Amino acid sequence: MPGTIIVGLDGSLESRAAAEWAAREAALRGAGVRLVHVWLPVPERMAKAPLLGPETHHHWTERVPREAAQGLRLRHPGVEVTFDQRTGAVAEALLEASHDAELLVLGSRALSGLSGFLVGSAGQSVVARAEVPVILVRAREQATDEHVKDPVGIPSAATAFRPVVLGLDTDSPDESVIGFAFEEARLREAPLTVVQGWNLPASAVYDLAAGVGPREDITRERAAALTETLLPWRQKYPDVEVVEISRLGSPANHLVDASRDASLVVVGRRVRRSPFGVHIGSVAHAVMHHATVPVAVVAHD
Repeated sequence: MPGTIIVGLDGSLESRAAAEWAAREAALRGAGVRLVHVWLPVPERMAKAPLLGPETHHHWTERVPREAAQGLRLRHPGVEVTFDQRTGAVAEALLEASHDAELLVLGSRALSGLSGFLVGSAGQSVVARAEVPVILVRAREQATDEHVKDPVGIPSAATAFRPVVLGLDTDSPDESVIGFAFEEARLREAPLTVVQGWNLPASAVYDLAAGVGPREDITRERAAALTETLLPWRQKYPDVEVVEISRLGSPANHLVDASRDASLVVVGRRVRRSPFGVHIGSVAHAVMHHATVPVAVVAHD
């Protein structure tokens, strides 16, 4: 449904955090939220048990999205919240539900002892195949995490949003990814930090071995390419403050570093038509698993 944000809900802490994030995003967009709860039918052996039969199973599975929807309506009274129950494979059900949606939001568990996400196989399958942007939200994500602290250093959701961060490859920029990041920054009235990481070409390595230093020239060329790519977007979004970062080194590492002070990180995922395996891309995959804030993965050709 147009104007709807789909949330994959299974009752876990991470999926509830995803639902809260979706409600806040829906308020910014003027959209609605639909909670999609996928459950497996009762096996025949369980169906014969009086306390574990299909009616009892359905009651408890229906209770999860119903109570979650009620809570969201109370906490976000301006957002229309509905829920939907589906059976079958989780990834297939979520992909089908998100077909005409604006966004698909999933929860991801924090890695034990580390900063970052743990994205399960179903989640990775959804990210790799979804046609709409997929947002990954970690467990215990709070509204205050997206905002700068107040003047005395106390977390607050009433202060300005932290920057939105965009990972951009100027060798193959995509308008859908760039446009998504600018729009998210506009909705939040937040700065947009655009990060470009790059490596020296093989020829430059040989030049360095010969005592020639082309690094400064390449650095200027890369920075100029970033500025040129963003110029029309700056003109289209004059109210969005843009910070450009172009650095030598791993794009994923630079994005993860930038995410520590961000409210959202946006990365692209090239659509691959191969029916074999899960294809997300090395940069998007690394950011998905190691960024400390919600990550938006935007598919592009």
